[in-house]
Amino acid sequence: MACMLEAPLRISVLSEVTATSRHYVDRLFDPDPQKVLQGVIDMKNAVIGNNKQKANLIVLGAVPRLLYLLQQPTSSLELRTECAVVLGSLAMGTENNIKSLVDCHIIPALLQGLLCQDLKFIEACLRCLRTVFISPVTPVQLLFTDPTVIPHLMSLLSRSQRTQEYITQIFSHCCKTPEHQMILYNHGAIQNIAPLLMSPSYKVQMQALKCFSVLAYENTQVSMTLVNVLVDGELLTQVFVKMMQRDRPIEMQLTAAKCLTYMCRAGAIRTDDTCIIMKTLPCLVRMCSKERLLEERVEGAETLAYLMEPDVELQRIASITDHLVAMLADYFKYPSSVSAIADIKRLDHDLKHAHELRQAAFKLYASLGANDEDIRKKITETENMMDRIVSGLSESSIKVRLAAVRCLHSLSRSVQQLRTSFHDHAVWKPLMKNAPDEVLVMASSTLCNLLLEFSPSKEPILESGVVELLCSLTQSDSPALRVNGIWALMNMAFQADQKVKVEIVRALGTEQLFRLLSDPDANVLMKTLGLLRNLLSTRPHIDQIMSSHGKQIMQAVTLILEGEHGIEVKEQTLCILGNIADGHTAKELIMTNDDMLQKIKSYMGHSNVKLQLAATFCVSNLIWNEEDGEEDAATAHKGDDTGGNPVARGSQERQDKLREMGFVDILHKLTQASDPNLCDRAKTAMQQYLA
Repeated sequence: MACMLEAPLRISVLSEVTATSRHYVDRLFDPDPQKVLQGVIDMKNAVIGNNKQKANLIVLGAVPRLLYLLQQPTSSLELRTECAVVLGSLAMGTENNIKSLVDCHIIPALLQGLLCQDLKFIEACLRCLRTVFISPVTPVQLLFTDPTVIPHLMSLLSRSQRTQEYITQIFSHCCKTPEHQMILYNHGAIQNIAPLLMSPSYKVQMQALKCFSVLAYENTQVSMTLVNVLVDGELLTQVFVKMMQRDRPIEMQLTAAKCLTYMCRAGAIRTDDTCIIMKTLPCLVRMCSKERLLEERVEGAETLAYLMEPDVELQRIASITDHLVAMLADYFKYPSSVSAIADIKRLDHDLKHAHELRQAAFKLYASLGANDEDIRKKITETENMMDRIVSGLSESSIKVRLAAVRCLHSLSRSVQQLRTSFHDHAVWKPLMKNAPDEVLVMASSTLCNLLLEFSPSKEPILESGVVELLCSLTQSDSPALRVNGIWALMNMAFQADQKVKVEIVRALGTEQLFRLLSDPDANVLMKTLGLLRNLLSTRPHIDQIMSSHGKQIMQAVTLILEGEHGIEVKEQTLCILGNIADGHTAKELIMTNDDMLQKIKSYMGHSNVKLQLAATFCVSNLIWNEEDGEEDAATAHKGDDTGGNPVARGSQERQDKLREMGFVDILHKLTQASDPNLCDRAKTAMQQYLA
């Protein structure tokens, strides 16, 4: 069995291989078992803390030979155990070491070794497996390939504290998907691991706790089961609450808080339960203080953000707990030039990971400000907050940018902030930069809010070429980006002047507009109809757009009304027809289309009131004459010798045609409708015939 490594590494390491390293490997092939054992023991002592020696031995082929000796039935238990120990030591080197071990099929060999009855050998195999599995380069699926492995590991939990620690650590690192959760759950993970929370060993307690946090995460079935579990006669939730007490180690407090957070989010614990409001939330806020280590502050903030994300009451409580909003401002100042960190290694680590603090702060601010206007105001008034967001949007770390744009999106739900802070800081500028799709989805969603009619940012954004950017988003393969692109254009077109509307139609192009009207995503279709409705508002705009694109628009409307679409889509389409019917010249495109008139007529008699209302609104605009008459009164007095107002006469002709087609009879019936809005709209339309 060959153990392959990348060529560059092989060359660079081989150049440094010493005769000593060769000597260690050669001794593994000695015919005398006692000399082989001594060779393995010497190798164990040589590799401890020596990464160069570990790499040399791997390149020289020590791993396949050690695995062979470990699996040989003729090998003594002592030799097999020492082989497992050396392999575990090699695994503690670099990620390349782990890759080499995995490529040499170490995992199946060690799992096979667990079938042995000798406890010391089992513990050595588990220790090595633990080291291999906690590496990010190891495919966790290897634990779940053989269906006999998990039940066997469960059966080994009772053997010793070491087996408990290693197995629970393997479970917590390898449980990555809902499928993994259910495999562990179905093999009795809860009942087997729950008693370990009472273990005299802190390490065992912690690994058991971590297991429960990964099992409960976004898993309702597991969480609902956990709520009813008793440990030594005490409910598991109460055990977790005790583990959050201030006198417990920080790691334990934080992990217990994560367990309760995940159970709450999975629906197993109410958000107003005292264990959440009085225990979990305050514990997580404590983790955000500057006395805590960087990783504790990051985990505390991110877990708190997740806990309160959907719940406005938790957001309000958190915002007034321990000055949290101000406390988070410190996340952007860390580590400061006068940092109290005496440990140079710790300072170096924190400098490299300071961006994680900023990411966590943005996430927590986004969650805090998701619903409440007062909290948003408090956040934006925090020192240099808007400048920090703008800086965050331009950071090299994608995760920080995504968290910053999420924060901005959360704050952009506020009308007050859109009118003040956002305008003052030109936050839209970095939003328009190229970015990965996940950032772009949130950025374009924020642009949707910034382009609302009342936002002062709307004008400068329009002047900066945003139309082209949004039109390009509508061509994305991502439905979320297509929705946001068209949504932002819809907001931009709302009550816009003619110049903006013409620019949107020009940049989008009629082909793309009609492609969007047949988009398979219902949200894209609805927002495109919304855009069309906003473009076709105010009479001069309606007439201008319909004069140049009327034929295609009428075709699209026909296709939608004839297609298999939901009530909302058809209602929006009928409203567009109602807007077209409000134009001076545009309404003729409906009046000269008998097929379309029949469709409107059928929708007036539809079983759904929304569609009846929309169709009646359309008819009302077609027969309307009062405003037409007023608007064109001047032309009626300029020597028109044909008698009377030509537009008013036009409305008379439209009324006559619709009467002949049976519209008046339907309107008359609708004046008796049980829905008051429909009844009023029908009466208003009927009054045109009496005028």
